[in-house]
Amino acid sequence: MSNVFLTSLIGDRPLIFAFVVVGILTWLCYAFSKNITKGRIHGSAVAIIIGLILAYVGGISTGGKKGIADLSMFAGFALMGGAMLRDFCIVSTAYGVNLEELKKAGLGGVLSLVIGTSIAFVIGVAVAYGFGYRDTASLTTIGAGAVTFIVGPVTGTAVGASSTVIALSVAAGVVKSIAVMILTPFLAKPFGLTNPASAMVYGGLMGTTSGVAAGLAATDSRLVPYGALTATFYTGFGCLVCPSIGFIAMKAIFG
Repeated sequence: MSNVFLTSLIGDRPLIFAFVVVGILTWLCYAFSKNITKGRIHGSAVAIIIGLILAYVGGISTGGKKGIADLSMFAGFALMGGAMLRDFCIVSTAYGVNLEELKKAGLGGVLSLVIGTSIAFVIGVAVAYGFGYRDTASLTTIGAGAVTFIVGPVTGTAVGASSTVIALSVAAGVVKSIAVMILTPFLAKPFGLTNPASAMVYGGLMGTTSGVAAGLAATDSRLVPYGALTATFYTGFGCLVCPSIGFIAMKAIFG
């Protein structure tokens, strides 16, 4: 009787159940990050990796194309993980940004955003090209994914990339985020990450907020707000330029 009631309850409220599952998963991932990795791998990165694994398992087990949402119990993830709520999160984050704060980073902070975004995009495009991708939408999307795992799907949706390519862009961003988390403590000394100004520039160059925040926390927790400041702008900047200037540039080069 209880199983029937539970199935009926979930079936009528799939989106609410999806939020519950994500909430529990997020709590477990942050606990894992804190207690097992000692903060060196951010909880958000752990959650994303587990999410990708679950999506893969769901797709393989059902033969569908929506990942875990192809399982009837988890159908609410199709809406929760769709473009509407994703874009809402991005827009709401952008509304919380204070442009006056960016001025505190100075010219170096602004230049770091441009340089960091450009270098990551070019590297992503080069890797995608090396693996055989030639169409403009795919190259642009994977290049944007190398910027951050948020910029990738935003760009892919805008330029009409396939779901497979969008998934690859997310994976590229996750790899970058984890790499920044792990390498930041080792790069701190040669990069001179000893003051707020350098942390702002570093956040603008690397750009992945979770990676920069976790990496700086493992280096010097006092630098986290400064690095996270420009890293947050980096994501918004990438969402603006990759689907527009990036796509136009790829179109001009690859046709």
